[in-house]
Amino acid sequence: MGSQEEKPKLLLEDGLSSENGNGGPYTGDGSVDIHGNPVLKNGTGNWRACPFILGTECCERLAYYGIATNLVAYLAKKLHEGNAPAARNVTTWQGTCYLTPLIGAISADAYWGRYWTIAVFLTIYFIGMGTLTLSASVPAFRPPSCAGSICPEARPAQYAVLFIGLYLIALGSGGIKPCISSLGADQFDDTDRAERVKKGSFFNWFYFSVNIGALLSSSFLVWVQDSYGWALGFGIPTLFMGLAIISFFSGTSLYRFQKPGGSPITRVCQVVVASLRKWKVDVPHDSSLLHELPGKASAIKGSRKLEHTDELKFLDKAATVLDLDERIESFSNPWRLCTVTQVEELKLLVRIFPIWATSIVFAAVIAQISTLFVEQGMVLETTIASFSIPPASLSTFNAISVILWIPVYDRVLVPLARRFTGNERGFSELQRMGIGLFISILAMAAAALLEIKRLSIAKAEHLEHQKVAVPLSIFWQIPQHVLAGAAEVFTAIGQLEFFYDQSPDAMRSLCSALSFVTNALGNYLSSLILTIVTHITTQGGKTGWISDNLNEGHLDFFFWLLAALGLLNLLVYVYCAMKYKSKKAS
Repeated sequence: MGSQEEKPKLLLEDGLSSENGNGGPYTGDGSVDIHGNPVLKNGTGNWRACPFILGTECCERLAYYGIATNLVAYLAKKLHEGNAPAARNVTTWQGTCYLTPLIGAISADAYWGRYWTIAVFLTIYFIGMGTLTLSASVPAFRPPSCAGSICPEARPAQYAVLFIGLYLIALGSGGIKPCISSLGADQFDDTDRAERVKKGSFFNWFYFSVNIGALLSSSFLVWVQDSYGWALGFGIPTLFMGLAIISFFSGTSLYRFQKPGGSPITRVCQVVVASLRKWKVDVPHDSSLLHELPGKASAIKGSRKLEHTDELKFLDKAATVLDLDERIESFSNPWRLCTVTQVEELKLLVRIFPIWATSIVFAAVIAQISTLFVEQGMVLETTIASFSIPPASLSTFNAISVILWIPVYDRVLVPLARRFTGNERGFSELQRMGIGLFISILAMAAAALLEIKRLSIAKAEHLEHQKVAVPLSIFWQIPQHVLAGAAEVFTAIGQLEFFYDQSPDAMRSLCSALSFVTNALGNYLSSLILTIVTHITTQGGKTGWISDNLNEGHLDFFFWLLAALGLLNLLVYVYCAMKYKSKKAS
């Protein structure tokens, strides 16, 4: 499934390593310190800087999942929403959380750099957490409790306070998600082979930190929210958000920084405009005649040169030099004449797009962990002896699965696979992602089989028309959570690696954001499928697949639908992965 270009890519990078690797005291990838000066290898970056970045991410993810994991229950119990509206509101908000990284990525790549972008958006995030905590703490900001079967709806003003807090969190997370992993990867010099291998391991341990935060949220914080109330349950994540800010700034003197390279959107537009201006011009057969700066320096700040490729030749018109260009000195006007590297940036984005698009269905599957998996758990037996298990806490097993799989993958599977593939990372990013897509299908199948069993028990116990839990332990959800966790270890981490490594140097935040945008679109896709399925299956007065009383519905059909979409998506992905050609930096 891996690209045929994988080995040439590694050989090329090895050559770069031997040329620029450990020959001097400074890094070879253009990184600088906080003051903009060339940075020494010894005493900065590498694993010594990573604990502060991983600590920031762990605390931030704990804060995020402290809200997201049980939000559907908060909307249902405290704002008195139905199952479908609550699930739709949660997936829409989660989708927005994964769409706003585009804002943070453009800010980082074009203007502020990753460090200052994270600093600004951490502050916004903290304000949003405080607002949400107030909405749960102040009685005037939430509707009264139910009186018997009568549950008052929340007023518009109460919804306003809640959603202002939630969407400030969404905006804040948008500045952190695409930048924090890229900032961590920046601590490893791309021109040093030893550091480059460590960078591959960094993404594994980055995701490990994410799931430590998720584990604490889905167990301890969910228990606090269900046992001691939502004011304290939202207040604790706010406190950890403060700790994330402290952790981030504490490592400033150790970080390596990459200079922003200017607006990536502007550069893309320049290539398109320059190509259209020369749409009748023939591209020279000799690529050395295309415009590029002499020497090793690139025209794009913070970027290595990219080698010319023969794909998408129409775009090469933007780098074709005409007599007119020489007469009017177009060499300094990228709207008329672009460098080969600038053209290849756009070609890379076009090549990445099919792989990116196939990740959307995977994100829609993973979105079920915090929505329909929770609602399914609400109608399973949650009492063990005298202890009641919050349904949302079952996502603990998803986090545990990830936490256990990452060391196994990093320390066992990678060295084992390296012997057979020759790839320094064991599996290529594309192979890794494909394995995860397959496992995600198994997760949906496991959820569907459990629901079939649950409905059969409901029918045998004559509970079809009663909105009650059936006598089947909630722990039967563990297999679907474990499979979903394994799928994340392969696909989600593979995405982080793929979009960082295959992106142009000066677009790394933007391309990292693309991996999060797939989560946004996956959540929106989940909401869309949920809306369409509800509309179609409730016609003629039917209860529908996902009714407020799941004992009358057919949630299993919905899970099978997602499994079928996942299988179709996997077939498309395999085709795209076999056609993909990797980046070549010179």
